This record gives sequence, structure tokens and C-alpha cells, in this order.
Amino acid sequence: MVEFSFFLIGALTDWLDGYLARRLDQVTELGKVLDPLVDKLVVLGTLIALVELRQVPAWGVFLILTRELMIAGWRVNPQLKKSSVIMGANHWGKGKTVVQLLAIALLLAPLPELKLVAAVTFWFSVALTWISGLVYLWGQET
Repeated sequence: MVEFSFFLIGALTDWLDGYLARRLDQVTELGKVLDPLVDKLVVLGTLIALVELRQVPAWGVFLILTRELMIAGWRVNPQLKKSSVIMGANHWGKGKTVVQLLAIALLLAPLPELKLVAAVTFWFSVALTWISGLVYLWGQET
């Protein structure tokens, strides 16, 4: 229960930070890089812990990790894309993060009856992670 509570507080404060930055017009180039990076660290760190607890398979987390590192590298390396402008996350990327956070929250929730829902949500997040990565890369070609 403690892990679930801490994770939920972290996810909510991350959302609040983004909301306030947009609402107060405080979005910066540094924030466009750091916010997704922190999201990735929270998600991947928690998923690695869940692998250790045998709640998710390592290869599923590897799929997420691979996509996240590829897109993170792509976003900050102007030699890999046509524009040197750092793009913020698109709707697909934000949706992917929400589904990842939901999957983790369900996996951490102390409710055994949610085990199947948590597993399905985790695999949906893996698929959405790759779909959002492909959408991001296709958008860079235009």
C-alpha cells in the first residue's frame, strides 16, 4: 500500500507540474527535455522494481526501455532530425505516459482482483509505447 501511495503522489505531482507550467505560460526548452526524462525515470525505475517482484516480465519492460531510449535520443539530437527545435511530447506520447502510469498503479494496487486488469493494461501500455514512438518518428519526416 505504501508503494502504491508514493507512486500515486509522484504521478499526481508530475501532472500538476505540467498543468501549472502550461497554465502559467512557463513552458521552457529545458522543461521540454527534463519533464519527459523524469517521466521515463519514474516509469522505468518502477517497472524494473516490478520485474524484480515478478509482476511483469523483463522482456516487456525491455520493449518499453528500448523505445524510450530511442525516442529520447532522437528528441535531443538535432543531427537525427530535420529541425534543431526541441519538440515537446505529442498527444500520443502523453497518452502513452498516462497508460504506463495507470498500468503501474494497477500493478502496485493492493487489490488481487485487479491482477488481470493490471496485466492487460501493462501489455496495452507496451503496444501504445511503440505506436506512439512510430507516430513521433513519422511526424519528424514531414
